Amino acid sequence: MIDVDVLIGGAGPAGLFMARALAGSGLRVVVADPQRAAALAAPADDGREIALNQRSLRILRELGAWERIGDADRAPLRAARVMDRDLSATLRFDPAERGALGMLVSNHALRRAAWDSVQGQDGLELWLEQRVVELQPQPDAMHATLQHADGTRSNVRARLAIAADTRFSQLRRMMGIGAEQFDFGKSMLVCRMRHQKAHESTAWEWFGLQQTLALLPLAPNQGSVVLTLPPLEMQAMQQLDADAFARDIERRFDHRLGAMELIGERFVYPLVGVYAQRFSAARFALLGDAAVGMHPVTAHGMNFGLLGVELLAAELRATGDIGEPERLARYARRLRLSTRPLYLATEAIVRLYTDARPPALALRGLALRAAQALTPLRTAVARNLLDSGEPLALKLAARLPPLPGLPRLT
Repeated sequence: MIDVDVLIGGAGPAGLFMARALAGSGLRVVVADPQRAAALAAPADDGREIALNQRSLRILRELGAWERIGDADRAPLRAARVMDRDLSATLRFDPAERGALGMLVSNHALRRAAWDSVQGQDGLELWLEQRVVELQPQPDAMHATLQHADGTRSNVRARLAIAADTRFSQLRRMMGIGAEQFDFGKSMLVCRMRHQKAHESTAWEWFGLQQTLALLPLAPNQGSVVLTLPPLEMQAMQQLDADAFARDIERRFDHRLGAMELIGERFVYPLVGVYAQRFSAARFALLGDAAVGMHPVTAHGMNFGLLGVELLAAELRATGDIGEPERLARYARRLRLSTRPLYLATEAIVRLYTDARPPALALRGLALRAAQALTPLRTAVARNLLDSGEPLALKLAARLPPLPGLPRLT
């Protein structure tokens, strides 16, 4: 039996950044993952661009990861524009007086930075090519069984186990924690394109009929195009050659970006939202997509993952038993307060703006026009994106009476 303090299942960004956040804590931390070191050190480009708000950027700087991401893999996000199908209803977020909303970072570059940031870290061990296959919580520790690539097994006793193994987490299932899963019935295509007209560092979200289009601004006159369609229509898009695909995307954008050219591969992903029923259990915590797997329309998936890292690290670095139920429940409550409202709002937005029935079409335009007319609302949203401090939900929660059995947030 091998004794450790923290066992993290999953060497994605959430798991590795969690390990990095515990540097210097004196804890013996192990990250277990079935992948090889070569794949983690040089992750393949998967086409995805990650939108990071100012809070996430601060966390990455504190973890020593931000400087590991080169200029070619990041771009400022200075404004956002949300449009309905006919472009007459437009909602803009443009906090020019306070700087950029955030930054766009290539997912593979973020994963590489996470890996690089933990290399040589004292007290950290990377157990690769092995996966957690069994968890048994005990009063004083979590007993785990790990299976190596060659089939051999080893037993570990950890004061705390953390699941950071994707939105379809096997560790979550081992602990009997269910999750709400909403299959949006759509596929998402992402690719990089060159376009004739400037994007002005502005992200576009354009809800059409039976499709959603987005443009994430990258280098000058280059952007990441995100197209959401029903699976059968997406198959047809994938079969187009590069030139025909570019002409089709030009048409979908109503030629507002001028001539367009495909400059990379096309990647397609299913759209499934996931929200765990609980974020903690005995000697166990959920982190990243294992806790909250967001639809990308509100671009908060990685932001929630980094928020979880910060909240959980703060609990684990405090004195006392790192696996005590009170601190894990406090972490779970704080993360839920910060994520649940936006998760539900995202689901509602996607439902509304993918509904082609006449009442929904009328409501779509009315909603955007009303939001655009409410300047305080737009200002509050922009400030929330820019704010690097405590999330608004937590500020409000500190003023509420505590839930039964849980301490008041401070």
